[in-house]
Parts: sequence; C-alpha cells; structure tokens
Amino acid sequence: MNLALMQMIDRQLLETPFYGVQQITWHLRNEGHAVNVKRIRRLMRWMPIYQKPSTSKPAKGHKTYSYLLGGLRVDRPNQVWCADITYLPMRRGFLYLVAIMDWFTRKVLTWRISNTLEADFCVEVLNEAIHRFGPPEIMNTDQGSQFTSFAWTDRLKRIGSRISMDARGAVSTTSSSSAMLYFNQIETDQKGQRIA
Repeated sequence: MNLALMQMIDRQLLETPFYGVQQITWHLRNEGHAVNVKRIRRLMRWMPIYQKPSTSKPAKGHKTYSYLLGGLRVDRPNQVWCADITYLPMRRGFLYLVAIMDWFTRKVLTWRISNTLEADFCVEVLNEAIHRFGPPEIMNTDQGSQFTSFAWTDRLKRIGSRISMDARGAVSTTSSSSAMLYFNQIETDQKGQRIA
C-alpha cells in the first residue's frame, strides 16, 4: 500500500511540484484514499523528492554587511537597488530567477534565469544593470551566498556602491520588498498554471 501511495504522490508532484504535504494529503483524500498528514509526511521523507532550495543563506566564510536602509528616505532613481533570487520548480529540479529592481521606481532593471545557483549569473545581471542605468548608490540584498560572494561584493565596491543586507531570516517591509513582491506574484501566477 505504501509503495502505491508513493507512486501516486510522485505522479501528482510531477503535475503540481509546488504541492506540500497538506495539498498531497487533500488530493489523495479526494481520490478516495484514507490517509492523514502524518502518513504522507513520512512517505514523502522516504522519497527522493527535490527539496525546496535555500536562496538566502550565506556561504561559510563569506562576509555579510549591515543593513543601511533604516530611516533612509529614498527619493530618486539609482539611489537604492535591490536584488533577490527565487526558484521556479520544474519537472526535474529548479530554475533560478534573479532580478534587480530600482527601489524608487519599482522597475525591474534586469533579470536572468539560470539552472544553477552560482554567483556568476547574478554578477552578469548586475553588470547589465550598471551598463544600462549607471551604478546605484546602495545595493540591498538578503544574505544569500550569491550576494555575499567575492565576485558580487567586489563588483559593487569597484563601482563605489555601498552594500546593504537584510538581517538573516528577516522579512523586511522596506528593503527588498519590491523584489519579494515581484517574486510572490510570479509564484502566485505559477501555482495556477502547470509547470513545464
């Protein structure tokens, strides 16, 4: 019985990779199976399911920076940019989307998709934004390893931009909120569509 349930879970996750334990449980109950959350959680732990990637943890040994935006009045373009990464679940793994936004205009300046979480694709997006719009005075990000990498921080230092980072695990209402709102909209839209 467990093997059959695991096969049904696997098939459903291919159709809806964003489903968690609750949604899988509800789906199986709707299909007529007498299951509970505890059982589905246990079965899903046994399965080689891709885990949700963490995009906000600094790598060991990377320097993090203070949050510079507290009380700052942002009143012009290029004063503060923010960047963030989100993941897009696919049938076999994830794609990663990075976007850089101007905090004042709320405009997405540049974005890129990659199949790895290496810092290179983030630096490419940063270089494109600088080339098109000039450097920001302050760049604010979370403490993800791409944004604490030498390549990212060195590029910002070389152009004279100040580096600001949200506190670890903080959900800021002021800093990268533009990027987070942008990504939340993508994730909401994606839940209503079948993922390729």
